[in-house]
Amino acid sequence: MTDLDLAATAPLPLVARTAAVDPLDLPGDLTELLPADGGTAWIRRADGLVAWGELTRVTTAGPDRMADAEAAWRELVAHAVVRDEVRLPGTGPVAFGSFAFADDSPAGGVLVVPRVVVGRRGATAWVTTMELGAVPAPVVPTPQPPPTSPGPVTFSDADLGPDAWQDAVRQAVRRIRDGRLEKVVLAREVHARTTAPLDQRWVLRRLAADYRACWTFAVDGLLGATPELLVRSEKGLVTSRVLAGTIRRTGDDDADLAHAALLAHSSKDLEEHEYAVTSLSEALAPFCSSTNVPETPFVLHLPNVLHLATDVTGVLSADAGPPPTSLALAAALHPTAAVAGTPTAAACDLIAELESMDRGRYAGPVGWIGADGDGEWALALRTGRVDPDDPRHLRLFAGCGIVAASDPAAELAESEAKLEPMRRALGNPTRG
Repeated sequence: MTDLDLAATAPLPLVARTAAVDPLDLPGDLTELLPADGGTAWIRRADGLVAWGELTRVTTAGPDRMADAEAAWRELVAHAVVRDEVRLPGTGPVAFGSFAFADDSPAGGVLVVPRVVVGRRGATAWVTTMELGAVPAPVVPTPQPPPTSPGPVTFSDADLGPDAWQDAVRQAVRRIRDGRLEKVVLAREVHARTTAPLDQRWVLRRLAADYRACWTFAVDGLLGATPELLVRSEKGLVTSRVLAGTIRRTGDDDADLAHAALLAHSSKDLEEHEYAVTSLSEALAPFCSSTNVPETPFVLHLPNVLHLATDVTGVLSADAGPPPTSLALAAALHPTAAVAGTPTAAACDLIAELESMDRGRYAGPVGWIGADGDGEWALALRTGRVDPDDPRHLRLFAGCGIVAASDPAAELAESEAKLEPMRRALGNPTRG
């Protein structure tokens, strides 16, 4: 179901112009260009896209939320007038999207077309301006005043507190041992309340600086730094980074190296990881003429945790007509075992039964799509969702994969480690 149709809300053709700019004229942190009243970001290792202004948007809901958004985007760009001097992924018309984890979530999905996009990729940088039915005015990117502190931050438990959440883990383990399913991903929710209204750039800058290996994002009030790439589609090549299996870092380099070795040989974590890789690979295979799935995972080192990770790659098939867009691939892949479980339907049913929260856009796809359909979509993990009615209130989320060997106390500790990026990015917390 689509509440707004891009073609209806944008009756005039989209006109987009991308011009090259000197990368030295841009700040090292692209988020310094974002205005205080909001913006959009997609950053990794200082490269990526930032955007502001809203030209138009499409909101969707239900099982076809991503397909509806993709169809609206295709219709808009089919009639677009584009002048692109750079011709790299992320140039030309770009839209940013965020979609709920569950089909029945009232959060649904959104695809936003901004007025200005600034991008950087290595030694190349550009500015894209967009308008409806008119040539967009040129824009000179200018650093904005720094964000203001949100002040002291208070955290409090959601309806499912630590004890109740551990009980949910026990129930999930019993179901798994009974043979009803093999894995399920349970999420924890924590509330954060800031003293001053949150300037989202305060969080983005800290996440982008501390978690350079992650994709730091801000789309329609959803903030986070996710290490898990659902799909990147670029000129016929698709890539996905699968994560499953986690251990918390200690802060001692020698101890963390030992922990990495333990993680790489942990039967519990390797089992969880195998489910996630198999799920992703089987969903991707119908679209590809060939795929490459490494036999063993590597250990991804992040400031707060260590993950088992596998990079799956594939070449899109050229035999079945036009290739699918990145958003169509994201729709086909979601939800994988990494964010739902195995089998998927049984895991989603158990999630709905055991969790008291609406996941909304937590663990759903978030990312961007270009006019040619290429783009990047990650899983919105370790996120914060700003309350649209109260800029001092955020819902923080993190999830853990539960298998037969899972221990509730260990899973709780893992969830705390995964909540750490957002806690630290917000500032100095106090406990509510």
